[in-house]
Amino acid sequence: MPKHVISSLDLSKEEIELIFDEADRYEKLNRTSKELEGKVVALAFFEPSTRTRNSFDSAVQRMGGRTIGFSSSEGTSVEKGETIADTVRMLESYSDLIVMRHKLDGAAKFASEISKVPIINAGDGKHEHPTQALIDLYTVRKVKGYINGLNFCVLGDLKYGRAVNSLLRLLTKFKPGKVFLVSPQQL
Repeated sequence: MPKHVISSLDLSKEEIELIFDEADRYEKLNRTSKELEGKVVALAFFEPSTRTRNSFDSAVQRMGGRTIGFSSSEGTSVEKGETIADTVRMLESYSDLIVMRHKLDGAAKFASEISKVPIINAGDGKHEHPTQALIDLYTVRKVKGYINGLNFCVLGDLKYGRAVNSLLRLLTKFKPGKVFLVSPQQL
């Protein structure tokens, strides 16, 4: 069964630390390797994204792989009524992994239930954005050298912020000192 990453809760503390250690290793390799040589990663971005889509595209290429996909549903068969399920089934036949961003909560979870290849959630609605949370927490570890015992202040949209949701879930795998949540009352 493929390993999907739909929620930050899908990852154990050991897996998170392994991801961080691998990121450290790639930095020492000047960010290139051949570990994805011969692999195709589908970037299914049903809503526009600049940083997340390009970071995945760059990472796959630096690891020797190739990418296919789209950066918004505009100009795709989705405009003609193709369902998420149809798009996922089509992409899984062309690729080894699907990175998916969608405006609907739960879209990545739905895709993981029908896909034969792993799905990585690159943001779905206001639900989660686990890869952004990994980057945020990795940056903290890189700067501070550790995570446990640190105090965190999360400032912004706590109601609809998918990256915030994922970061808070990721922090449950560690032992932070205190976590302060700050936002306007409506958020």
